Amino acid sequence: MAEDKEKDEKNPNISTLFQKSRSVLVTGPINDKLATKVVTQLLALAEENDDPINMFISSPGGHVESGDMVHDMIKFIKPEVRVIGSGWVASAGALIFIGAEKKNRYCLPNTRFLLHQPSGGVGGQVSDIQIQAKQIEMMRERFDKLFADATGQTPEKIAEDTKRDFWLNTDEALEYGLLGQVIVSADQIAD
Repeated sequence: MAEDKEKDEKNPNISTLFQKSRSVLVTGPINDKLATKVVTQLLALAEENDDPINMFISSPGGHVESGDMVHDMIKFIKPEVRVIGSGWVASAGALIFIGAEKKNRYCLPNTRFLLHQPSGGVGGQVSDIQIQAKQIEMMRERFDKLFADATGQTPEKIAEDTKRDFWLNTDEALEYGLLGQVIVSADQIAD
């Protein structure tokens, strides 16, 4: 972290150039801090103009509601958001990925995708455990519908496939409907 700040201080144009490129990074675990940063960037870029925004995603996933925040903002703002997966796009990262329209969902050749049912630690009194379990079940049904709408699969197929970790390589993600196009260079992103 200190190294990154030191690099930016030596070359303050990096941040400026990145902002000008209309790019947003979603890397590492999805949490409220990352979601706030990403949503702030999306809103600022949307305020600037209506040109497309490129969002690069490489994430193991994380907190569902933080993923929801970014997913919903992709759909909310006026500029088109093009997502580019690299490395891995897993769990809440995949939820963010499908916030973009299928034609705007890209990945690099070695990207892997992971879909699975939501999970959570439950504890406390029996009545609290029952409430938490019900909330996880409702979240699962919502996920099944979101991923079905995004891929063209049925909610039942999504539920069946995600009973356990469901890994897809780029060919499988294309066939499944999760991905729009595998790209090898930036000039393949449609304008």
